[in-house]
Amino acid sequence: MFAEILENVRKTCPLIHNITNYVTVNDCANIVLACGASPIMADDENEVEEITSICSGLNINLGTLNSRTIASMKIAGKKANALGHPVVLDPVGAGASRLRTETAYQLLEEVQFSVIRGNISEIKTLASGNGTTKGVDADAADKATEENLGQVTAFAKAFAKKNKAVAAITGAIDLVTDGERAFCIYNGHPMMSSITGTGCQLSAMTAAFVAANPDHPLEAAAAAVCAMGLAGEIAHKRLTPMDGNATYRNYMIDAIYHLSPEELEKGAKYEVR
Repeated sequence: MFAEILENVRKTCPLIHNITNYVTVNDCANIVLACGASPIMADDENEVEEITSICSGLNINLGTLNSRTIASMKIAGKKANALGHPVVLDPVGAGASRLRTETAYQLLEEVQFSVIRGNISEIKTLASGNGTTKGVDADAADKATEENLGQVTAFAKAFAKKNKAVAAITGAIDLVTDGERAFCIYNGHPMMSSITGTGCQLSAMTAAFVAANPDHPLEAAAAAVCAMGLAGEIAHKRLTPMDGNATYRNYMIDAIYHLSPEELEKGAKYEVR
């Protein structure tokens, strides 16, 4: 299943419009290229509608939110909806400030998202307004564990169903659900938290996977999450004692570039609930 999803990305090379943050914009562009898709970055409201029109998918990321780009996000999101293109929302830091939280709520009201990808604290904020973010990171009290996985899965399903979108909640255990089925994913490595932007990269790559597999958004999002986690595992094995988090970031992008459909199928670690 996941092999075919990655094959479709490489075969169709979808053009993905990213309105993302300037901390990770280069890494997002490179991860999209590495997976076999093509990125374009545009956030001026005078061109986003036109750019979205020539693309196959849209990724909206709140990482370095400002008043100028909020209007652009809404314009691009509505245009993508009108064209039937998948849209991914990454509500970075929702709960950390009123601007981020209110913007995320507005986007959910005005744009129909195919996938909402965030950490558990961000998604809890969108669901009920009481997630506890630590800057742009999840609070330890919110995280999914083996002990609370059933409870977190039920929460994720309810959130996905309410928003008519696939919810992808990433952490030590990743959850991807459409409200009916949930993929509990165990790929990844703890060192992934030592570099900024793995979540941003994943959201950009998720947009590419869903754009190339529009009839299977749940499986496409799950495949993207597995691929990112698997890349984290592969990259860590390459590290030498002299390497650090900057090398690790590059090795992760390299791992996505070299990842074969068969390797993804074999290396994906998940259960469906």
